[in-house]
Amino acid sequence: MQHRSLGATGLKVSRLGLGTMTWGRATDEHEARDQLIAFAEAGGTLVDTAAGYVDGRSESMLGALIGDVVARDEVVLATKAGISRRGGQRSVDTSRGSLLGALDGSLKRLGTDHVDLWQVHVWSDEAPLEETLTALDLALTSGRASYVGISNYAGWQTAQAAAWQRAVPGRATLASTQVQYSLLAREIEYDVLPAAQANGLGILAWSPLAGGVLSGKYRTGTPSDSRGADRDFAGRVDSYLDDRGRGIVEAVLKAADGLEWAPLQVALAWVRDRPGVTAPIVGARTAEQLRVALAVEDLTLPPELAAALDDVSAE
Repeated sequence: MQHRSLGATGLKVSRLGLGTMTWGRATDEHEARDQLIAFAEAGGTLVDTAAGYVDGRSESMLGALIGDVVARDEVVLATKAGISRRGGQRSVDTSRGSLLGALDGSLKRLGTDHVDLWQVHVWSDEAPLEETLTALDLALTSGRASYVGISNYAGWQTAQAAAWQRAVPGRATLASTQVQYSLLAREIEYDVLPAAQANGLGILAWSPLAGGVLSGKYRTGTPSDSRGADRDFAGRVDSYLDDRGRGIVEAVLKAADGLEWAPLQVALAWVRDRPGVTAPIVGARTAEQLRVALAVEDLTLPPELAAALDDVSAE
């Protein structure tokens, strides 16, 4: 698998990342093992998780596999802090103490003394930005993280965070921002993408298949084993099943039919090759689904089809 620099840093990551948000919930330890094996065998290195995924169980499952399925130095281990879930309740805390405490918990669950990329999971007005960013500095200077980034920041928030870090000597340079990006969700092109490019941040695109909608699986209903059938994800999936969304899905299916590709490969190739994108983060329920996605490494979307998809999905 080809590798790219993460933003303006020297960190090289595979141009497809493995997402583990459902590990410990919809994905059990056996499927997780098979997924990590398939990803590593395809040459993938970037594996993304978060302290807030399934109360930390995603990190624990991943930590149990590192050193067994794949050596620690063969993966670029990325995690996030700032969101927690306890008893089904979502809590956001980006204060310095909470973030650093979450990082220590992540390291314990992952079974490592450092992560390669540590990200603030979400913006919060409850903590001063300077305090939040100080946690990133301390993570770097203590050796608990090699690179730092942000996630789910708006364009102005991205620019403000990057400018603050550059303005103060010795502060940690932001390597990346992780944001939602797909043919069905192109809002970042208005502000986040330009801000990231201007400040040297790589884009890690989450939900590049729009919760599986771009695979075409929801054309005739909601499969019982899909994210659309999960109450925590149903709202997001439903938001794409309008006239615009159906038109985009049909365009993807038409392109896939002409290329003899899987529809998800068309949608994934489109995101992967967008300007500013370092890597889409691909999550899958099964290893077989992941293998289909990984096969996009050998595929290039023809420019005329990419342009046609740009037009049909334009906001």
